[in-house]
Amino acid sequence: MFTQDYLLRSLYVKGEVSNCKYHTSGHIYFTLKDPRGTISCVMFAGNRPGLSFRLAEGMQVIVGGTVDVYERDGKYQFYAKQILADGNGVLYERFERLKAELEELGMFAREYKQPIPRYIRTLGVVTADTGAAVRDIIQIAGRRNPYVQVILYPAVVQGEAAVPSIVQGIRALEGCGVDVMIVGRGGGSMEDLWAFNEREVAQAIFDCRVPVISAVGHETDTTIADFVADLRAPTPSAAAELAVTDIREILGQMDGYREALDRALSRVLERKRSQCGQYGLQLRAASPGSRLRERKMTALSLEERLQDRMDRLLEERRHSLAIYIERMKGLSPLEKLNSGYSYVTDAQGRNIRSVTQAIRGQAVQIQVKDGKIGAMVQDIWT
Repeated sequence: MFTQDYLLRSLYVKGEVSNCKYHTSGHIYFTLKDPRGTISCVMFAGNRPGLSFRLAEGMQVIVGGTVDVYERDGKYQFYAKQILADGNGVLYERFERLKAELEELGMFAREYKQPIPRYIRTLGVVTADTGAAVRDIIQIAGRRNPYVQVILYPAVVQGEAAVPSIVQGIRALEGCGVDVMIVGRGGGSMEDLWAFNEREVAQAIFDCRVPVISAVGHETDTTIADFVADLRAPTPSAAAELAVTDIREILGQMDGYREALDRALSRVLERKRSQCGQYGLQLRAASPGSRLRERKMTALSLEERLQDRMDRLLEERRHSLAIYIERMKGLSPLEKLNSGYSYVTDAQGRNIRSVTQAIRGQAVQIQVKDGKIGAMVQDIWT
């Protein structure tokens, strides 16, 4: 019937975009809704030229296409070939209006953002206790650092009770003194995530003294809480990775620090050993025993030099004496006597050098080389 009915082959449906997803294949899946109902829609990648803007949650659009049955699920859906903008939807307008107001108040300003501590002991989580988000956070936090304590506040994250529950969760975990807090939930439509677009939740995040990481929906989902939070994570799993440092990285850094410290200590010890060796040499050189040995060696050296000098001086004196002796030999009376000469004296021992000093009958003594001869002068000749 859908295939044969001409009216169902060319329809234009007006409504608000919800639960919009851009698939990696290029297809766009979304829901059109109005106060009376909803219909699932898909625009295949081949029909994307019929879309001149990026489809977003809450937009009011007019979609042209056909209705047909999706056999696998047994339900009918709208196959879009053309999408025209028809103003903003009610939720989208509320979102933009509150965003502009809070931005004007400075609640998105960077100077109010608190730094996320690198090393934490307690992690607070405000989310539903039955969803996939909390399981992912606990699993990833436990894998990255099992010593971090995870404190969960099981909040209502959808519906009328969501806003007061989320606000109460933020305040309760702040009172517990957690080191960092994750506030969020898994993916869903704009209506499902709307609690995180309310002023009360934004104010609670802004007033919180504990650093808050927002993790609402999927990577393409953006809420007011993301702008107010100290850090936005694209998914709850990514929030857990941002909040909890991998202990393996910490241990690796500690090993690196330990090795660097060992190398530094080795260098210091080697330098100190070298200094001690130098000080030992200086101490030995300055010790009394070393000085005495040095002085003893100096004294021995001086003694040897003095002995050599004395030997040279004595040798010189002996040589000079020998020369003087040889000179004196030429003047010695004994040498003359040895040569056959004699020495004549009178009885008083006076040398008789001339015949004028002699008298006949005078007793004289004749000194020869081997003794004396007594004589008397008998004759005197001139």
